Amino acid sequence: MGRVIVFCCLLLACLGNTLQAQPIKIGLNYPRTGNYKAEGLELRRGALLAVEAINRTGGVLGQPLELLSKNTASRAEKARNNVELFAKQGARMVFGGATSEEAIAAGQRARELGLLYFATLSYANEVTGEAGQRYLFRESNSAWMSARVLGEYLSIHLPRQHYHYILIDDAWGRSMESALRLATSSTDRARHGRSVLPRGLVGREQYRAALDKAAASDADVLVLVLLGENLQRSMRMVHSMGLKQRMQIIVPNLTKSVVQQAGPLVMQGVIGTEAWTWDLPKQDNNPTGLQYVERYIDAYREYPGSTSASAYSIVMQWADAVRRSNSLDSEQLIRALEDHSYRLLKDQQQWRAFDHQNVQSIYAVRVRPRDEVMSDPYKQHYFEIIHRMAGDQAAPSLDDWQQERDEELTLQ
Repeated sequence: MGRVIVFCCLLLACLGNTLQAQPIKIGLNYPRTGNYKAEGLELRRGALLAVEAINRTGGVLGQPLELLSKNTASRAEKARNNVELFAKQGARMVFGGATSEEAIAAGQRARELGLLYFATLSYANEVTGEAGQRYLFRESNSAWMSARVLGEYLSIHLPRQHYHYILIDDAWGRSMESALRLATSSTDRARHGRSVLPRGLVGREQYRAALDKAAASDADVLVLVLLGENLQRSMRMVHSMGLKQRMQIIVPNLTKSVVQQAGPLVMQGVIGTEAWTWDLPKQDNNPTGLQYVERYIDAYREYPGSTSASAYSIVMQWADAVRRSNSLDSEQLIRALEDHSYRLLKDQQQWRAFDHQNVQSIYAVRVRPRDEVMSDPYKQHYFEIIHRMAGDQAAPSLDDWQQERDEELTLQ
């Protein structure tokens, strides 16, 4: 009888350990195909490194993390449907996306299902502004934040210039154009012209028409409010047309993958913004950031970009909130995240309570000359930081945010 009791106890212990070891699932919405597939690869790499780091130190609440991932092809409807599929698989949080439309649609579905959604690469002000809601957090900077650091830099170094804008007709394109026009005093469209391209992949003849219009203007500054393959293709045409010799090219949101795909010769001298660069931890003497850079290089034999850093930070911050609240409940996690300040891969950041925007320093950067890039061991030392702005200075104020929200003055 004693042996039976001992056996039963051992069996129960084994079952308990098995149950305890069941993974906690999180879902990554990322573009494996389409205009932003290079950015999607970076998102997945950063997420995998975070999951690996967390599991190496015991997981979360004694359970390992498991990363689920699904292709959005940068389409809002697909991103929304993926959230439902993640929920059916037992995911406790969803993150990712490469467009603002994805973030808004997927975030709304996550809210309906009681899941938190963390947005990446979604720069439109609407994401945490007019469309903001309690279950949606944004790690990436907003259009306002990019526009303000660029506006300050350009007002000092390129004052009273004539601008021309080329943008995609989507939430981010319109948001970024509006914010940058205000920041650079180029709101007069009669003087500072524009061309609007359809969303999705754009045809060569459409790029050419827009760039011919810019070339025919007397603009000193050409602003390309484009991302992904649209930006790569347009920049190759800018280079072949010799427009960089006549105009300063501005790309409001630069990424490592864009420069990597288009090539440093094509991109050299372009000015834009980044929320993080691989050498920032060294400049700021940040040991956690340095460790992340080393792990990324060991795993992929190249430097990490801000896109992978964003995905990594989201997973690490969500896991930290779970530990601090000792819960997977979304409402408790919201309370743990709101107004929480932390240092991870850069200087201090904060999940701001009133809009769930991640408030962080933002950097104006210039793409280095090709010769400098090619002299680097990995040939990816692309960005020189030329101006910095603190997050609380760059992000819109509570008054700005409430004016955008109109009658809905708190997150619902």
